[in-house]
Amino acid sequence: MAQDFQTAHRGTPLQPGNRFVSTHREADMDSEVDPSEEPLPRTQFIADQTQTILTSNDSPDIGFTHSLNAYRGCEHGCIYCYARPFHEYLGFSAGLDFETRILVKHDAARLLRRELGSPRWKPDVIAMSGVTDCYQPIERKLRITRACLEVLADFRNPVGIVTKNSLVTRDIDLLQELAHHRAVVVFISLTSLDSDLRSILEPRTSPPLARLKTIRTLREAGIPTGVMIAPIIPAINDHEIPKLIAAAADAGAQFAGRVVLRLPHAVAGLFEDWLVRHFPDRKDKVMNQIRSLRGGKLNDPRFGNRMKGDGPVAERIEQWFNVACKRAGITGRHPELSITAFRRVEAGQMELL
Repeated sequence: MAQDFQTAHRGTPLQPGNRFVSTHREADMDSEVDPSEEPLPRTQFIADQTQTILTSNDSPDIGFTHSLNAYRGCEHGCIYCYARPFHEYLGFSAGLDFETRILVKHDAARLLRRELGSPRWKPDVIAMSGVTDCYQPIERKLRITRACLEVLADFRNPVGIVTKNSLVTRDIDLLQELAHHRAVVVFISLTSLDSDLRSILEPRTSPPLARLKTIRTLREAGIPTGVMIAPIIPAINDHEIPKLIAAAADAGAQFAGRVVLRLPHAVAGLFEDWLVRHFPDRKDKVMNQIRSLRGGKLNDPRFGNRMKGDGPVAERIEQWFNVACKRAGITGRHPELSITAFRRVEAGQMELL
């Protein structure tokens, strides 16, 4: 049952039970305290003491093998975020905890320098924001992503970035340095041109016009930049695909990608509650179309299907996307990144370069 209180631009007020924990707390609905008078949840930033920074995957439908995530949890608060269930591995909830209990890897840059400097590291593309956004709001203060980019620039190791925050333009100097060696590509995630929809769907992200301006700024700086239309949600934002692609191309986007909404584990219930609160008139239509994409389920984790779905709705989305890209002059994938310029830098060696 949804709690009826102001969440200060949070994606959800809910705290669903952790699937790895047998008990969980719920609000006392018989309490005399009015939930609307409860104190607003403040974000907590918790030091993450992890001793490794790069993770690997062998998923055939993900375009990278190695990823770096400086933060676990994300204050952007996107209701649809597939990363929410990862918070359950930490003992937290995939709901409000995911947005308000952020684990911070303060040592990320030092760990990255150590791992890239090891003879065991074979130069390869590293994805940033493979799970949570590397430019979420706290990055403005902590500058951990920037410190990691400084290491990547030192080693000239290629990196791919996906973000929905205009803060990425702060690091244009490092991105230009990497671009000089064909070692960077940036995707700006664009979900809707409707600011009102953006404010409830992904509440603490940059507004649509700011993201389009970010694409233009990056391209003017010579940085390979594209747009990621993600997630595409049937009956919510799928009709915007042509306008999103056209606007991104007009801003200078050179390539485009897409991902259809997927609802793993607790995300399904959180998203359904979001529909009840914001779009009750079309809830059944949205959920039915999602099921039609996923073989009657709300999530299908099979490789080759989870990113795009199948069936008539998926075919319609693919057709709209392909036609929109063709009309906008976006005809290819992002440029291949190069490891040619990679150099292994020992601790203290930068002073000699």
